[in-house]
Amino acid sequence: MESGFKSGNRSTRWQELSFAIVGLGLIGGSYAKALRKLGVKQIIGIERDTKTLAEAKAQGLVDVALTAADASLRQANVIICAIYPEALVGFIGANVQFFNPDVLLTDVAGIKNDMIASGQALLKPGMEFISGHPMAGRQGSGLGMSDAHIFQNANYIIVPEQHNSEEAISWLESLALALGCKHTVRVTPAEHDATIAYTSNLPHVTAVALMDSASFNDKTRYFVAGSFRDGTRVADINPELWSNLFLANKEKVADEIDRYMEQLTLWRDALRSGDGEQLKALMRTAGERRRELF
Repeated sequence: MESGFKSGNRSTRWQELSFAIVGLGLIGGSYAKALRKLGVKQIIGIERDTKTLAEAKAQGLVDVALTAADASLRQANVIICAIYPEALVGFIGANVQFFNPDVLLTDVAGIKNDMIASGQALLKPGMEFISGHPMAGRQGSGLGMSDAHIFQNANYIIVPEQHNSEEAISWLESLALALGCKHTVRVTPAEHDATIAYTSNLPHVTAVALMDSASFNDKTRYFVAGSFRDGTRVADINPELWSNLFLANKEKVADEIDRYMEQLTLWRDALRSGDGEQLKALMRTAGERRRELF
């Protein structure tokens, strides 16, 4: 293999490395565009939808276009799986015979649970799966919505487990920063899923609930300003993907909905009792926390 990516020498000379991207939707397509800007040696795209694959090829986002993995995948030093979490382990099991002996495999899955350990167990010695989650995205879905700039100033979550080497973890951190991310953070799978339930799953539930409210009518559009626009920005999501994500993390998401309902109850009770001091206290706490974040 012609590269500096053999075990013990995970190169950050991006122009020497070949990448494979499995799934060329919003996130996979954004990786392809960002890696192109980074000047990597080669991008292999794997996408079942032939129209999407042809579009990626026509845009110059991939050098090798595959509808299914084959022996050409062995050229990839790195495999980025941008597919549904429940499909990832199946992809590894069905195609591990095509992987480079020194491959580093990573993912973008929004839920981790036992996926990481299950995926690593299917790999051969010398291959390494280190899980990641770029906190990047935008409204809509599909290759047409992809954009290299979604990684700019984003956070990149890395979810290492005992089988991961410090070398591989550090390499993935370097890649995230090279793509434009501002921070990387390391957490356990349990920490990842619990926090994502609060910071990602719950806001999506809230946005959808606002749009599905019985208060929505044909005059709503004339009363919309910044707060409603911002609060419902993520309501237009991919139902197939997000229903799977919600169900894969269902207990933690349900717990966050319970905590959110507790806060809404405080608001409802303060309003109905005319308790202005309670309302001000709730808003002061929220304001202080918000200022700490940004």
